[in-house]
Amino acid sequence: MSEPRLTRPCVDQLTPYSPGKPIEEVQREFGLTDIVKLASNENPLGPSPKAVEAICRAASEVWLYPDNDCYQLRRALSEKLGFPGEQILLGHGSDGLIHNICLAFVSPGDEVMMSTAPFGQWDFGAKLMEGTPVYVPMVDFRCDTEAMAARVSAKTKVVFIGNPHNPTGAMVTKAELETLLAALTESTILVMDEAYYDYVDDPEYPDSLALVKQGRPVIVLRTFSKSYGLAGLRVGYGVATPELADALGRVREPFDVTSVGQAAALASLHDPAQVERAKALSDESKEAMYVAFERLGLAYTKSYANFVWVDVGRDCREVFQELLKRGVIVRTGDIYGAPTHLRVSTGTREQTEQFVAGLEEVLGSAAS
Repeated sequence: MSEPRLTRPCVDQLTPYSPGKPIEEVQREFGLTDIVKLASNENPLGPSPKAVEAICRAASEVWLYPDNDCYQLRRALSEKLGFPGEQILLGHGSDGLIHNICLAFVSPGDEVMMSTAPFGQWDFGAKLMEGTPVYVPMVDFRCDTEAMAARVSAKTKVVFIGNPHNPTGAMVTKAELETLLAALTESTILVMDEAYYDYVDDPEYPDSLALVKQGRPVIVLRTFSKSYGLAGLRVGYGVATPELADALGRVREPFDVTSVGQAAALASLHDPAQVERAKALSDESKEAMYVAFERLGLAYTKSYANFVWVDVGRDCREVFQELLKRGVIVRTGDIYGAPTHLRVSTGTREQTEQFVAGLEEVLGSAAS
């Protein structure tokens, strides 16, 4: 007699998230002390000093439950984004908001569309709710909105667009997004995952917030983890139409944004130079990487985010391991279906130079 099944069948399809290798693990494994982590698209400058001060103040009151409505933070985001408070979304990072989107809107059999090499939580959420992920191949590591538009059907419930896209850093333009929008049905929700929005400076970048103001079924997601340097506190935010925002509020877990996270995020919004500092550093680091990659004859994708997607021309796992021995942590492309690619986060000048020197040494020794 067979054992009774205790788990839902869809659970067998889920793959637990695999984060970038922690610094402490590399220290233990290789006995190194000078380690550069360029694997998780973090802001090497860290949070605003205003945020650090707010964290210290908030720490004394962690015995109290946080404000479930996030009143102060919601009000500040309402002013910043130009939407009523009831349309502001807050959650446990963008990941938490993506989870809620799938929980609220995806039913068994619904199709959830995304590009190949998707952000893992899109795929995870779709499978968790027994939806059907639909992967549309990228072209030259860019989202193919024409192909996505052609694939839209009556079953398409949610379409995820990363703009810029992770892991490639590529951008969907206004014209490309319009191609997709024209094909979507009234029952399809478009999710613009804009975690790296603050790093973009291009006139062809679409105004997704305007789509929400027009009343279209669009959800825009952003985060305090990247340019604001609060990855460890997990605060995601965004906007949606009143109807969609109401549904997301119904499935949201209570107290999913901590009191410390709320305080730090609010203080960050009061430091207008925070994002400017992060972007300037990232741009400098990307330019240094581009120069190095061209010198080494490596193909890369122009990035609109705080990381670069580069083809190292050999097994990325081997290059990854050799870089680890030199105290440099990056992200391998094989998990995204690109076995010769690396995703490298931008860093300080010293961190970028250490990565470039390590890569030159690894590729040089492999060629000899």
